[in-house]
Amino acid sequence: MKKIALLFTCIVLTALISVVKAQTPFSRGVNLTGWFQTASAHDIQFSKYTKKDFVNIKSLGCDVIRLPVNLFYMTNGNPDYTVDPLFYDFMDQAVSWAEELQIYLILDNHSTDDIASKNPNLETALTKVWSQVAMHYKDRSSYILYEVLNEPNGLTTSAWGAIQQKAITAIRDVDTKHTVVVGPSGWNTYSELNQLPYYTDTNLLYTFHFYDPFVFTHQGASWPSPSMTSLANVPFPYNASAMPTVPADLAGTWVAGSLNNYKNEGTVAKVKSLIDIAVAFKTARNVNLYCGEFGVYIPNSNNTDRAYWYGQVSSYLQSKGIAWTTWDYQGGFGLFNKGSNQQFDYDLNVPLLNALGLTVPPQQVYTLKPDSVGFDIYTDYTGENMLESGANGGAATDFYSDSKPNNGKYCLSWRGSSQYGSVGVDFVPDKDLSKLRAQNYALSMLVRGNTPGTKFDLRFMDTKKDASDHPWRMNFTIDENTVKWDGKWHKVFIPLTRFVDGGSWDNGWFNPTGAFDWSATDRFEIVAEQMNMTGKTLWFDNIQISNIDSAQVYESSVFTDIRRMQSDDLLLRVFPNPVQNSTEISYTLTGDEKVDVGIYNLNGQKVRSLLSARQSSGNHLLAWNADSDGGSRLSKGIYFCRVIISGQITVVKVILL
Repeated sequence: MKKIALLFTCIVLTALISVVKAQTPFSRGVNLTGWFQTASAHDIQFSKYTKKDFVNIKSLGCDVIRLPVNLFYMTNGNPDYTVDPLFYDFMDQAVSWAEELQIYLILDNHSTDDIASKNPNLETALTKVWSQVAMHYKDRSSYILYEVLNEPNGLTTSAWGAIQQKAITAIRDVDTKHTVVVGPSGWNTYSELNQLPYYTDTNLLYTFHFYDPFVFTHQGASWPSPSMTSLANVPFPYNASAMPTVPADLAGTWVAGSLNNYKNEGTVAKVKSLIDIAVAFKTARNVNLYCGEFGVYIPNSNNTDRAYWYGQVSSYLQSKGIAWTTWDYQGGFGLFNKGSNQQFDYDLNVPLLNALGLTVPPQQVYTLKPDSVGFDIYTDYTGENMLESGANGGAATDFYSDSKPNNGKYCLSWRGSSQYGSVGVDFVPDKDLSKLRAQNYALSMLVRGNTPGTKFDLRFMDTKKDASDHPWRMNFTIDENTVKWDGKWHKVFIPLTRFVDGGSWDNGWFNPTGAFDWSATDRFEIVAEQMNMTGKTLWFDNIQISNIDSAQVYESSVFTDIRRMQSDDLLLRVFPNPVQNSTEISYTLTGDEKVDVGIYNLNGQKVRSLLSARQSSGNHLLAWNADSDGGSRLSKGIYFCRVIISGQITVVKVILL
């Protein structure tokens, strides 16, 4: 009898252990996209999100944030893949916020251009990068997780699984504590889960992504092949009377076939049956499983149908014990109303949040009110509710320059802009500066230059309200009457009343009319209005709107690192920029060096490989015809030209017209 009792106890304990093992430590959350998905650490706009955003996300009822990171780009590239210390500076702060708030943070290696089929160095990159990152975070709390690689593709899951094991091993060589997130090939599709090897590591979390039916979730999207921008108003669930006709440009494609079969694909039962494939894997392997991405693209979808789909998917995942993170928080798949400023207290998509079972905070009606106190535009980071902006003009811009800043850790450097290029910030939402101007507030900053004769403009721009209006400018010109270009920091304090009407460029020139509206100020910019800035470097620090001229010069030495300045100025040029049909990319090498040149989109995906070779010293020129690797012309928008010379990364924003 005792043996039977002991056997029964063992069975119960085994069952309990299995139940515990099958539990994920979190339940639901969001992907915080567009933050660390950049071409280098120096391109991260760290102030885009703050601890307050983490607090807001947790207040929704979320207990996890998946943080996509272009992790390979946070390094100096092949062969060493040494992680940039600036990346750790930023990520350490995000990790600390998560730990303090007790919200899980998944560090997702979202290096999407390094798909296995195109990257023979994938295994090396994974093992070298993850061994460094794991070493850096091995002593942090268990709220931090590592995701090996987002949506691997281009090879079988069996082959990918072996590479993934190498990454797991590299992590475990230095960190046996933190959970590692692993997934299949085929863009983390659920149908490939059962092709993964049986990993022996017991601290893994398996992941898959879910975007079915695809013609519903991606209607309006430009990145699938073929483009689905012409597809709109596909309902969910299937409704024969509401189905759109097949767009002419999609006739005869797989999209047309999917639409014709939508009465079978566009049902709740079909969605659940597909999720059941992942559920079967979870049950068969008795492993922890979570859905890392799911969502519906906003522009061309019906919001009621969209919310219904989210509700069906999230509740079914939850019923099967599968945690999830939606794609995404802000952005094209986000939790905010279409076309809004995406402010937490004003713009949340309430029906969508309700469908997800999240806690909806009271929403207010936003009214633009006049600013009543001064504020920071740049002090180590851009100010609150400000996004980096400007027309690059071939300049090398760095918001985190360590070239002897006057205050804090960084200053803003701006090197070699062509005429009319600019750098600045976009106020989101717009600012009403009318009251501050009336109270004699000023633009206060510190500036340093290295070339006599330098001349540029400081500029505010207002919002174009309607078709009859224009984005008007207010300018102030900085020259040697204001600042000595002697390599030292100098104070600048300019009352807003001293800015003068500068007209407007709006697909043509419009002379000043006195129509600038300080109550609808859209942005602040530093502009090469007066001259070509090639060969010239400027640094800025502590840019503020203030009524007290209290700035002080703390760093009084002359910046004389001429070698560094020349290297920066000659490193990379893209001209013409903006690009209509073609452009030339020029750079100078000081010795025999390894050079990689590529074009990347805003998601950090490499769309065109231009060069990967060793070149001799001297001037070099590459032509680019605004095409992708496949030979097709890229769509209009913003791209990045990324050049790696002997491990040193430089990025220039490229505007394609």
